[in-house]
Amino acid sequence: MIQDNLTAITNRITAAALRANRSPADIKLVAVSKRMPSEKILQAIENGHYTFGENYVQEALEKISFIKESKGKNEISFHFIGKLQSNKARKAAEIFNVIETVDSLKLARTLEKHLATLNKNLAAYLQVNIGKEKQRSGVMPENCEQLLQELSQFQHLKIVGLMTMPPYFTDPEKVRPYFRQLRQLSEKLAIKSLIGQFGPVELSMGMSGDFEIAIEEGATVIRIGTAIFGSRER
Repeated sequence: MIQDNLTAITNRITAAALRANRSPADIKLVAVSKRMPSEKILQAIENGHYTFGENYVQEALEKISFIKESKGKNEISFHFIGKLQSNKARKAAEIFNVIETVDSLKLARTLEKHLATLNKNLAAYLQVNIGKEKQRSGVMPENCEQLLQELSQFQHLKIVGLMTMPPYFTDPEKVRPYFRQLRQLSEKLAIKSLIGQFGPVELSMGMSGDFEIAIEEGATVIRIGTAIFGSRER
């Protein structure tokens, strides 16, 4: 099942990229493995997929340790995509390859402190509340410039892109303006040299119901869970 699902998603990624005159190779699929057993992650690895997303530090700690001991592949990468509490920042800094949800100076400072202790550099994305929803985490678009200026002083936490979760609509076309706004924001920030210093700017946006629209609007990272792994465990 997982092999078939990965193939189907990959085919849809390719089609969406070609519609937008983009290279499919520029799109990274993060398989969201939260609340999935390690065995399903191992199946995905056996089928050539190596990038996964986790929402909970404690759950990820156990799975990442088991999977890397089982496989030992350097190319296996875990993104943290949930709400990160400061008291979990040290362990997150230690075990993850990318933190996609930096949303405050306080959290960034805490991560930087732990990364310095670990002598580790870590790629991170600034989470943007592109829909300005009260219930959503993320930096308001108008505050990104000031925060990035402060984060540019850090030595170990490297902001390489932006991430968002837009408002939910049953019609994916209604999400398109929000994806477009994030891309336009990234372009504005790049012109001011506040982002893009470490390579092409990453844009993490798009999930199972709207990832094709996200790709058409410039996503470089999409996050897909149940469409790959099936229903989650409770």
